[in-house]
Amino acid sequence: MALPKVGSIGEYIREQRTHAKISLRQLAAAAGVSNPYLSQIERGLRKPSAEILNQIAKGLHISSQALYVQAGLIEEREPDSDVLSAIRADHLITERQRQVLIDIYESFRKENQQAEAPDDEAQTSQKAPLAPEPRRGDAGSSPDGEMPFPGEYLTALKPYAAPPSNGHITKETKEG
Repeated sequence: MALPKVGSIGEYIREQRTHAKISLRQLAAAAGVSNPYLSQIERGLRKPSAEILNQIAKGLHISSQALYVQAGLIEEREPDSDVLSAIRADHLITERQRQVLIDIYESFRKENQQAEAPDDEAQTSQKAPLAPEPRRGDAGSSPDGEMPFPGEYLTALKPYAAPPSNGHITKETKEG
């Protein structure tokens, strides 16, 4: 992504201010900055800090992220999927558990994207002999016949598996 020119954040702020029908003085007061300082930002003479951009965004009633992107402080990215938002919002799991789930989810998405648009390397790897199907009861196999988890995911998830309460496998612990 190309960085915006020096004055573009100021131009963007001025454009948003005029669309909102707010005067320079009104926005300066709402953002807690002086009129001359805001004028200099709009003319491209000053580059505001992230904190000032956040205050200006509040004064304009727009997303501070939009101003950060325009100022080149962050890159524009795809919004999180509902799955990622749900994982990040769940406070009943630890940060490490969240990260493991996010890593697994993103690896599945990446794998599916590669499958949709195979390149030369992916096509040659498809010609390689397939590994034997896991048998029922093998580590990583799924009783419903879905693809097994790769070994590194099973290893990452192992600390979170609950051990049987008395160390003996019962029908309940075996079936889950």
